[in-house]
Amino acid sequence: MYRIVIPTRYGSTRLPGKPLLLLAGKPMLQWVYERALGCAAKEVIIATDDQRIFDIASAFGARVILTSVAHLSGTDRIGEVADLCGWRDDEVVVNLQSDEPSMPVSLIEQVANLLLEHSSAAIATLATPVLTVEEYLNPNAVKVITDQEGRALYFSRAPIPWHRDHGESGQLRFEGARRHLGLYAYRVRALRQLAILPLASLENAEKLEQLRALFHGLEIRVAHAAQSPGPDVNTAEDLARAEQSLLYSAR
Repeated sequence: MYRIVIPTRYGSTRLPGKPLLLLAGKPMLQWVYERALGCAAKEVIIATDDQRIFDIASAFGARVILTSVAHLSGTDRIGEVADLCGWRDDEVVVNLQSDEPSMPVSLIEQVANLLLEHSSAAIATLATPVLTVEEYLNPNAVKVITDQEGRALYFSRAPIPWHRDHGESGQLRFEGARRHLGLYAYRVRALRQLAILPLASLENAEKLEQLRALFHGLEIRVAHAAQSPGPDVNTAEDLARAEQSLLYSAR
């Protein structure tokens, strides 16, 4: 069994107030919360440092916990929730991001079960194949490489793996490249470790917090996502696409 926490903040450089923006008549955060309710999780919690989010989420029936304004990441915010609730070190928590209104229930359950099935792992996450050269070269599309058992070796904004020989055509080869999805399951023990571990040089260079875990020797399991995730929301254009996706799936 596992829990789901949705870490949520109001501020967004490109889309202020993002979690409370309306999608097909409901706040985006409510769509995410309702997705989570469709899972087999024992509990779903929204964690925020903003009173506006607290009030609106409470109004649509969510359990909400106010956390410190000092957190730099959703992982840290979930760690505070784990401590406030007194969760055991061996319990599993899924970090569901508040800008993923179309995240399939199957993927939330897949990432939780991946961690539950691998007792040596501290963290589990998912990946999908890179489909285009543009995606391969896009620094906002984080790539991941693993060993043969599915243990993460590295995450990068750079195009990895890099094929030294690009063939006679001279075109970039990106077969085998995988894009990381921002969906995680953590053991509570790992959340507590990450909260006290120092910032890693690789994490600082790439601006990827999962590199702190790898740098300090925590095992991250990665699996191919069972289906394609829906669109996340970072811009006004993304918001419009997400709304169309939700309206289409509701037909």
